[in-house]
Amino acid sequence: MTGNATFRHDNTALLAVTSVEAPVVVTSAEFDERLAPSLKRLRLSKRLLERVAGVTERRWWSPGSDFDDAAIEAGAKAMAEAGIEPSDVGLLINTSVTRRNLEPSVAVKIHHSLGLPSSAMNFDLANACLGFVNGMTLAANMIDSGQIKYALIVAGEDAQKTQEATFKRLNREESTREDFLSEFATLTLGSGAAAAVIGPADLHPGSHRILGGVSRAGTQHHELCVGGVDGMYTDTKGLLDGGLELVVTAWHEAQSDGWKWDAMDRYVTHQVSNSYTNAIIKAVDLERERVPITFPHWGNVGPASLPMTLAQESQSLNPGDRVLCLGVGSGLNTSMMEIAW
Repeated sequence: MTGNATFRHDNTALLAVTSVEAPVVVTSAEFDERLAPSLKRLRLSKRLLERVAGVTERRWWSPGSDFDDAAIEAGAKAMAEAGIEPSDVGLLINTSVTRRNLEPSVAVKIHHSLGLPSSAMNFDLANACLGFVNGMTLAANMIDSGQIKYALIVAGEDAQKTQEATFKRLNREESTREDFLSEFATLTLGSGAAAAVIGPADLHPGSHRILGGVSRAGTQHHELCVGGVDGMYTDTKGLLDGGLELVVTAWHEAQSDGWKWDAMDRYVTHQVSNSYTNAIIKAVDLERERVPITFPHWGNVGPASLPMTLAQESQSLNPGDRVLCLGVGSGLNTSMMEIAW
């Protein structure tokens, strides 16, 4: 596989990373009750989400609030924590998978609501669960090149509409065990939002340097997970096998190019499930206690999963700690990014 390479950033830093938790906690036990007719008819046991995926609960937005409102809130928090004004921002990238219409972009509402200047470029960057890391990489390249000074990356996700549609479909009399298994991953999704501010490291002593990383594509697997507003259909085993192969390839390419990631202080991964996390830990021999886990209580919050986890971990990271962000997105794509805290 060729075409993707390791990369390094010269003068870029993470100035702030924030998250917004959706307020309504919905347990997997409640999902079992919603799916009780289907589970009984198909002779499937309850607690599959907890036993197989390790997801105990996830969150939904309360009535009257929405994913883009949460992305706006996260963005405002991130700018406040970074100590920059909206007028300083030269780039806004929205990386949400969730959207209510094909056009215009989700980014335009966020740009307007945050009071960003007309000079700030804004657009959506969609790459499944990897979008936020891709957005950080793109912004870092633009900062290093001198095109912009500050970038704001956001993601807001809403799992409820897709899950409600999935309940109806799986509870139909004609649904099969195969249908249930192909839509099982949909039930692990959760809602939430995150934002990050990136800027020039030399103007912010003590900030968290974004050093660089590696990216790899395995697009022969583009049909293994296909999702839309009405549902998501996944070949779980194929996705896991293809993702692991891609991660291992990227990991070894990075090592051969001088990156040393076998003794990081924290490995912040995209949050999916027990099996996914355990497989990644085993495949590249990570120290389990250095891999924070958030999916049992948040579920898989798409591209917001990784930055939400990083925001949580930021409270316990110390200056000098080394952090590796590791994500995989449907399609398949993977990217790893080292941050010197």
